[in-house]
Amino acid sequence: MEKLIRVGITQGDFNGVGLEVALRSVADETILELMTPVLFADWRLVEYARKALALELPAINRVNDASEIADGRINVVDLHLENTTVEAGKPSAASGAGAVAALEAAMAAMQSQQIDVLVTAPISKEAAQSDAFRYNGHTEYLGAKAGDDARPQMILFDDNVRVALVTTHLPLVEVPAAITRDKVADAVRRFSATLRQDFGIPRPKIAVLSLNPHCGDGGLLGNEEKEQIAPAIEECNESGVLAFGPYAADGFFGSGAYMRFDGVLAMYHDQGLSAFKALARENGVNYTAGLPFVRTSPDHGTACDIAWKGEADPTSMREAIYKAIDIFRCRRNSLKAAANPLRHQHNDRPKKNAPAKTQPQPKNGEQPKTEEQVETEQPKQQES
Repeated sequence: MEKLIRVGITQGDFNGVGLEVALRSVADETILELMTPVLFADWRLVEYARKALALELPAINRVNDASEIADGRINVVDLHLENTTVEAGKPSAASGAGAVAALEAAMAAMQSQQIDVLVTAPISKEAAQSDAFRYNGHTEYLGAKAGDDARPQMILFDDNVRVALVTTHLPLVEVPAAITRDKVADAVRRFSATLRQDFGIPRPKIAVLSLNPHCGDGGLLGNEEKEQIAPAIEECNESGVLAFGPYAADGFFGSGAYMRFDGVLAMYHDQGLSAFKALARENGVNYTAGLPFVRTSPDHGTACDIAWKGEADPTSMREAIYKAIDIFRCRRNSLKAAANPLRHQHNDRPKKNAPAKTQPQPKNGEQPKTEEQVETEQPKQQES
């Protein structure tokens, strides 16, 4: 029998919806047959949430350290916070400190192999800032904690579309200077590697978006497409990575062209994520690729306007948990296959009575397409 996967879940900012969606996501007893939930939260906040939100939860195992985790129950690693005063909808220094404490405890458990995957509830980036936390978000924090070899890349996905970013939490005014040939090519390659290892796609096809409207209109609206993005795409194709574009973002998403690709690379945060969230709605998941462990989160924020009102939808958090488990298994299988590859059997002798391979005949005198041309044929770009 396969060992249950231990899923670490952080409480997030306790003045937002993080704790509510986390608890609602594990409230069904049947989930304990799939995995072992490990919630990093202050016990007093969990008790407060159960009463205030009238939550019915399976048996809970309250522990002081992740080494005391038990399967078959919801585990709560008690953070023993100094201040747990809830001010619904108002992120504070106390709620920010609580979010960071949960994150640090979960990271310690991951590094000591007490948990297998990490799912983080939303934090207020502003409230979390302190001498101990000077990061623009989870992605940057986790990359720093994972070590020098980590190359974090933000990917938002659901069952239909996967969107990665060249730049993440960067002011818009700084984006153009950050869009270089090397950075775009590197982002494409890392995205492709993730799609192969963590999503099980053997030869991923990646669409690359433009930076400027209408792909720069031949230089009238900008030269980044000609000078940086297109050369990066060409470089990737020369190295065997299937990349296409650049595509103007509005026509690309509006026409449904994204459905023809395994991944979409956007140049900046809102370019990719605005379209993604409109498409995925409550099913979207945020994934930090390029780490030595699996980390996901819901694709929404603290939702302070509905905090502690019993209105928060746990769907995205639940999807983040399930998808973390899927990625963990896919990566494990991929690494196992890479470590023990099958020996290639060479046999050039034709089989008995095997028909000879023939290429499709060209029509009207045209040259037949190669197998590679057929496989990588691009959709037409739409003007807007």
